[in-house]
Amino acid sequence: MIDGLTGIEKLKALEEIALLKARRDRAADTKDWELYEALHAPDHVSENGDYGRWTSSSEMIANIRKSMESLITMHHSHTPEITFETAQRATGIWAMTGLSLWKLGEEDHWFRAFGHYFETYEKRDGRWLFSSRAVKYYHTMRSPGAIFPPRIDD
Repeated sequence: MIDGLTGIEKLKALEEIALLKARRDRAADTKDWELYEALHAPDHVSENGDYGRWTSSSEMIANIRKSMESLITMHHSHTPEITFETAQRATGIWAMTGLSLWKLGEEDHWFRAFGHYFETYEKRDGRWLFSSRAVKYYHTMRSPGAIFPPRIDD
C-alpha cells in the first residue's frame, strides 16, 4: 500500500475519478457551466495550448464559456491511466478525441483533434476534483477556411 489505499479503496477511487471525467465531458458538451465549475478545485490550473495558462476555476470557466459560446462540441475521453500518489492525490492521462462544429456566416466549419489530457485530481472534503489539466494534440483536422480556436478577447 505505497499510496495508502487498499485494493477496494483504490477501485472505488478509480470509479469516482472516471465519473468525474465523464461528467466534465458531458458538462462541456451541454454547456452546464455550474456543473463544470463544481468539478474543479477553486485553485485549478489549466494549460490550454492555444489559450495559455489559467490559474483558477473561475478564470477557466469565464474563458471556456466565451470560447465555446457558438460551438457544438463532442468530447470523448477514454483509456485512462490513473496513478495514485497518495490516498488524496492522483494523476491521470486520458486519450481524447474532440469535435467542434460552428457556422461562420453561412458556412459550416469543423475542427477535430486527437491527443491526450494530462490531469491531476485531489480528494477534498470527501470528493475528487480536478486540480490541473493540460491538453496535448497530436493530430488535428479542420474544414477549409476554419479559424480555430475561437478568439476570446474582449
